[in-house]
Amino acid sequence: MKAATIRFRKIQRVMWYVLLLNLVVAVAKIIYGMYTNVLSMQSDGYHSLFDGVSNVIGLIGIQIASKPPDADHPYGHRKFETLAAIFIAFILGVVAFEIVRSAIERFGNGTSPEVTTFSFIIMLGTMGVNYAVTTYERRKGKELQSEVLLADSAHTKSDIYVSVSVILGLAAIHAGYPIVDPIISILVAIVILHAGVEIIFSSASILCDRYSIDPARLMDVVCGVEGVRGCHNIRTRGPQGSVYVDMHIEVDPEMPTYKSHTIAHIVQYRIKENFDGIQEVLVHIEPAENSQNYK
Repeated sequence: MKAATIRFRKIQRVMWYVLLLNLVVAVAKIIYGMYTNVLSMQSDGYHSLFDGVSNVIGLIGIQIASKPPDADHPYGHRKFETLAAIFIAFILGVVAFEIVRSAIERFGNGTSPEVTTFSFIIMLGTMGVNYAVTTYERRKGKELQSEVLLADSAHTKSDIYVSVSVILGLAAIHAGYPIVDPIISILVAIVILHAGVEIIFSSASILCDRYSIDPARLMDVVCGVEGVRGCHNIRTRGPQGSVYVDMHIEVDPEMPTYKSHTIAHIVQYRIKENFDGIQEVLVHIEPAENSQNYK
């Protein structure tokens, strides 16, 4: 089985685990939040529920991204994983809007929520689950170089801060300040929106082909290969784990073709040896006397 296929299957397995835990956490907070009429707990629950929705979108994106290159997609389908991450961010924006709308309605109707000991137990328990999920998902995201897992782990991490704010809000409500409930909900919405914006900026840089590796670092490695006199037109693109590199290298104009071809292979090997996640390296050979030495 190809390494890429194994990678995608491992990512899918992680996302299934996370999806199950997110649904358990969401149901607990939403049901009890509705029972006690605590808007901030309900908002946090819907936040967790849409974590689950984002997991489903991530699974679909991973399934498409796992397809091998074809005639229409010679570079593969990896960017569908990035598109899935952006779609997750837009969903977060919708959730934030709905939470703010509910909070504004609460300001107007003056409904008084009920806080019990069990409210705190649920929030502390779900916060512990969220911490375990974000730690596990981030570790696997780095290990598998998956932008979807890393984006989702950052989102889940924000759940922890949201839960802390909800617990503080519950304490304030219990002390006789119910107005704190919709205020906390709006703060939750801001955190959710911030997580979405970060995901969009990170994913957009990949889709817009922002360089993946500093050209200066590549030049240092390439120019250290015996027979290479210069290196320029260095270009890189793609997400972590699927980086494409192309460049021009300069060699002695009197060098035989077979030898310059060998040097090109050595350059490819050195780059893959020194940088993780290199998918392909394209090297164009030029005679040193007919080219300028620039990046």
